[in-house]
Amino acid sequence: MAMTGVLRPGYAQIRVLDLDEGVRHYRDVMGLQETGRDDQGRVYLKCRDEYEHSSVILRHADHAGIDFFGFKVLDKATLDKLEKDLNAYGVATERMPAGDLLETGERVRFTLPSGHIMELYAERKQLGNGCGEVNPMPWVPGTREGIAPIRLDHLLLYGPNVAQVQKLFEEVLGFTLAERVLNPEGTANLIVFLACSIKSHDIAFAEYPEPGKLHHLSFLMDSWEDVLRAGDIMNFHKVPVDIGPTRHGVTRGKTIYAWDPSGNRFETFHEDRQAYPDQEPLTWTFEALGEGGGLDYVQRKLHDTFLTVVT
Repeated sequence: MAMTGVLRPGYAQIRVLDLDEGVRHYRDVMGLQETGRDDQGRVYLKCRDEYEHSSVILRHADHAGIDFFGFKVLDKATLDKLEKDLNAYGVATERMPAGDLLETGERVRFTLPSGHIMELYAERKQLGNGCGEVNPMPWVPGTREGIAPIRLDHLLLYGPNVAQVQKLFEEVLGFTLAERVLNPEGTANLIVFLACSIKSHDIAFAEYPEPGKLHHLSFLMDSWEDVLRAGDIMNFHKVPVDIGPTRHGVTRGKTIYAWDPSGNRFETFHEDRQAYPDQEPLTWTFEALGEGGGLDYVQRKLHDTFLTVVT
């Protein structure tokens, strides 16, 4: 498909209770590369195959969770147009100045009906992946220490007003609904999986009474074997695991869910479905999320933590 408008997830700023422990986890266990620190004390990290300056930003706080997340748009003209479209739709926006986020141009910030703060941006410093632009290597020696994901792949966020969020993403931001899980009554969407690409999802939202909650950040792995290797590394470092290794029925992704030292959930994930925009969304009933293997295809079980533990 032609890549225009909103391109992909760019970054997420998350809160950690102990900055040193957070850096140790994301840099030494996850294998992300530290790319900078700013005068606010925030630490910036990137995955090994990401070109931009950073995808994970850590901020010390007294409670865990997510501050905001950003999506990359095609160019400055697209950024300006989307801001106008958001305003016309009734969404108030704020221009964040260039440099407010390290090595990042202007950002358009707004609050979703779910209570999450989202940003759009067009310009960010390109660090590259070290493989070279001519006759590139597939990967750089020394960059596959730790879990070593390819990139920040998607987010799952919990909050109210999922139907309104879906409408905004589809009608203003140009996303498509790739997959959905119905509520127990079968009358509305409980979880929506939204894509601005042909991935199974670039972001997902689940209905939840408290606004602005983080369920997980997901990191893309090269293969199912690399997801299993990630499980070995979690064991080596005594990382608490939530679910997996297993396969999702929903999105067909291979997965392990685990928690960072502050209790923020993260996922090591291998993509196993491409959802083109002209395809009808796949639908899962609430019962099938558990007994049908929607969440855990191997155990056919709806783990309580999946619906109740968020930051």
